[in-house]
Amino acid sequence: MKKSSPKYTSKSEALAKLQKYCAYQDRCHQEVRSKLLDLGIYGDDLEEVISELITEKFLNEERFARSFARGKFRIKRWGKVRIEQELKKKQVSAYCIKKGLSEIEEEDYQQALEEIIQKKWYSKPVKDAFQHKAKVAKYVIQRGFESYLVWEILKRNEFEL
Repeated sequence: MKKSSPKYTSKSEALAKLQKYCAYQDRCHQEVRSKLLDLGIYGDDLEEVISELITEKFLNEERFARSFARGKFRIKRWGKVRIEQELKKKQVSAYCIKKGLSEIEEEDYQQALEEIIQKKWYSKPVKDAFQHKAKVAKYVIQRGFESYLVWEILKRNEFEL
């Protein structure tokens, strides 16, 4: 059985490919490392390419964390808990996660949370208010918002059934 050869054999070809990959969209170190392994770059060559990408500012984990947090909050309406979990999955450092979450303004966060709760509350009319509150809370908490904030808003605002 013939062993498949790597897509790129030289370090310079891999570097050029990864520069385009990182220029297209911010990437975390794990994504770049995985891409290099897919290209057949291992060991010291892999570390040299990553170091070169960092030096040339193609790869910046803090910038990645900031743009990731902004995008997931504004576009997908994820809460801070979910964003933090996803960044941890990508092996982003705790410092960068903290910097990323700092991109979300507290006022915008509260407003988004209230909008999501209100939209979900009125999406399906039900007769039992207690059950409905529980379902709405579960939905919003699954989106990554802190449970204490969700319950605080649900208790503070009396929604009509």
